[in-house]
Amino acid sequence: MVEIVLAARRTRRGEIAWGLAKGGIEPDESAEEAAVREVREETGLEAGIEEPLGRTRYLYVWEQVRIRKTVHFFLMRAVGGSIEDHDDEMEEIRWFPLPDALKRATYRGEREVLRRAAAKLR
Repeated sequence: MVEIVLAARRTRRGEIAWGLAKGGIEPDESAEEAAVREVREETGLEAGIEEPLGRTRYLYVWEQVRIRKTVHFFLMRAVGGSIEDHDDEMEEIRWFPLPDALKRATYRGEREVLRRAAAKLR
C-alpha cells in the first residue's frame, strides 16, 4: 500500500489546510535540493527524489502584495527521519493511504500532483 505524508498548517483565517511540504528555493540551491531540505524541515523525514512531478504556478496576496509562486514537485521516497521531528510551522504531520490523501489534500493543485504520483506508481 502506498502512503503519502501530508502536513497540516493554519491558514490566515485560522483553518487547517492539509498539503504537501514546500517552500522557497535558497540562493545557490537547486529545486531538487530545496525539495529535499523542505521535506526534512517541515516533516522531519529524510527523503530521496525518485522523479519530477511537474510544477504549478499560482498567485496569492500576502499583506496586500500580490505574489507569484512557482512550485516544483517531486515523487520522493522516505529513507529515514521521523514525523515527530517536524518543525513548528506545521501543526501536524500524518501518513495517509493514497486514496485518503487525495481526499484530504486541501488544494486542487496538490490533489492533481498526487494523481500524477499515483499514475507513476501504478
